[in-house]
Amino acid sequence: MRYDFGEVITAMVTPFNEKREVDYGKVESLANYLVNSGSDSILVTATTGESPTLTHEEEIEILLSAKRGILGKGKVIMGAGSNSTETAVMMAKNAEKEGADAILSVVPYYNKPTQAGIIEHFSAVAEATELPIILYNIPSRTGSNMSVDTVKTLARKYQNIVALKQSFGDMDTVTELRMACPSDFAIYSGDDSLTLPMLSLGAHGVVSVASHLFGIEIKSMIRNFKTGDTTTAKNMHQKLYPIFKKLFMAPNPIPVKAALAYKGLIEDYVRRPLVELTKTEKTDLFFILDSI
Repeated sequence: MRYDFGEVITAMVTPFNEKREVDYGKVESLANYLVNSGSDSILVTATTGESPTLTHEEEIEILLSAKRGILGKGKVIMGAGSNSTETAVMMAKNAEKEGADAILSVVPYYNKPTQAGIIEHFSAVAEATELPIILYNIPSRTGSNMSVDTVKTLARKYQNIVALKQSFGDMDTVTELRMACPSDFAIYSGDDSLTLPMLSLGAHGVVSVASHLFGIEIKSMIRNFKTGDTTTAKNMHQKLYPIFKKLFMAPNPIPVKAALAYKGLIEDYVRRPLVELTKTEKTDLFFILDSI
């Protein structure tokens, strides 16, 4: 592989206090908890980290706090995407300057670029930094689906475009990506429930939400699959499947923050326009959490 982030990357939430200010102490402690609980790397300031409502200054301080928290035990990837190419380039440069190990850069959202526009966007980002770049394809949020040919073009042209987070549950596309892209280009599942199917088609691992809670179990599932114990991997997938689905009972990261608060790790505050789970919703979530 061009660059190995490990098999379990946790897309980390951003802890807030009751004033909905970033709790940097909790950022540090949560990052430490995650790298000691199955996560090989952590991803900060991305969708699960509520990037739409973070300032650029907060994003940098979150990165620095997470780096302090992991104590060199894993890599810290910074979400540095935008629907403005100029802003995405600026964020990539800032991430490199402040010591990120890599960046995740999402397909430009809302303005719905063509495939040619997506190539130009990511080309500008790749040429602006020496950091490894993980492309992020999530059509349900961006409104645009990055094609296999576009990924192939970028992966072959830029050595620092090293991986793809694919949050699009079409297994034919995963097969085509694996066949089209260089063998040292890593594909990560962007959905916990798709990790095992995608592994069978050549994915390397997962950018996970559930690993906040079951990182060791997810790591075990991946390891068992890769070492040939597919029955044990399947059984773990089925055991965790209810929580994989329940963590998306409301927009991410609302449920996982409630679950982390239930475990006493952070508070469950989210920034508006997101709202916390109701008491009834929490009861439903915690019942599933306690049953695993």
